[in-house]
Amino acid sequence: MEGRVGIDMVPFDRVRELVRDEPLLARMLSEEEIRLCRGDTGPDVPGIAGRLAAKEAVFKLFHTAGQTLPWRGIEILTADGGRPVVRLAGRAAELARRAGIEHIAVSITHDEPCAVAVAFTAGNPENRSADGSDRD
Repeated sequence: MEGRVGIDMVPFDRVRELVRDEPLLARMLSEEEIRLCRGDTGPDVPGIAGRLAAKEAVFKLFHTAGQTLPWRGIEILTADGGRPVVRLAGRAAELARRAGIEHIAVSITHDEPCAVAVAFTAGNPENRSADGSDRD
């Protein structure tokens, strides 16, 4: 059984620029993600960078060259114990379905000057056709 892996890296400096433009950040992160990335002293730059890297890593699993990343359709939330979990909605959920992806695992790490995320899906996405239907 084959799987797919996506990886991405986001520099903290890029996020420091993004947090100055709240409307842009609100187009990339859901309200729940923004809430999770607010600390007592302001925006959690490493947390934001990790979520953005994870979203891009997840998007790479879909193998959809030439399409734009559905930023808010891929949510990186926090489960018990602090581990990241992926929630898909809208176009992102449809792209995953077409790719034959049912479950996505994500791992995020961050240390100055950047965050790195890896997304993985098990199963056999190659058993899907270009239109998302099962192949025989």
